[in-house]
Amino acid sequence: MLLAIDVGNTETVIGLLDGIEVEHHWRVATVDSRTTDEIMALLRGLFVGVDAEVDGVAICSTVPVVQREMRRLTQRYYGDVPSLLVEPGVKTGVPILTDNPREVGTDRIVNALAAMHRYGAGPHIVVDFGTATTFDVVSARGEYLGGAIAPGIDVSLEALRNAAAQLRRVELVRPRSVIARNTVEALQSGALYGFSSQVDGIVTRMAAELGVGLDGVTVIATGGLAPLVLDESATIHHHEPWLTLMGLRLVFDRNHPA
Repeated sequence: MLLAIDVGNTETVIGLLDGIEVEHHWRVATVDSRTTDEIMALLRGLFVGVDAEVDGVAICSTVPVVQREMRRLTQRYYGDVPSLLVEPGVKTGVPILTDNPREVGTDRIVNALAAMHRYGAGPHIVVDFGTATTFDVVSARGEYLGGAIAPGIDVSLEALRNAAAQLRRVELVRPRSVIARNTVEALQSGALYGFSSQVDGIVTRMAAELGVGLDGVTVIATGGLAPLVLDESATIHHHEPWLTLMGLRLVFDRNHPA
């Protein structure tokens, strides 16, 4: 199986893939002080009871210090199998039509590739709900056109709590009504309906700029916080929680053909 690791700023998603299908998956906190040996100890703990042999490793990381340790991980513990760290210069098959292609996060390109594989010809918009909420646009020709970056849901709520002494943490569930009658439901209303409206607004503008309208674009949600807004968004068509892991398999196969 392929060991695929997607290192985000807040969470790291780990999966074991049989072909393109994710057979086992875990989500852990990203800790940038973990050493290579600590990362391996974590993996061994997660793999207890899993009957699978790792025959390849594919990694993408948005955290440079963790990327260094991941590179060492492949060298020290997986030196006997093909490995791939997705970074500028790695073949993805996705033309990047931005002003500076090297500054685009590798996870965003991997997501674009997976979206095309899963849903065919674009245009597609991938909305990734993580530390930031990112919007990535793929053209009908499979080109990465660019996107938008907004503060993530947790980041925004944490900033609000830090700035307003009387506000507190609340469970993000649907309140009884948009017009809330207490502080807890007011926070829930502002968060759920505010973020879903942000998604719908940006997606609508992107679709118009592409010249296709909402009926002509496929919108895919991914990321750990996506379930919070799925039921409230009017523009999201599909939820793919393991989109990045699937994309890592595709990039791995391009660079290590069987």
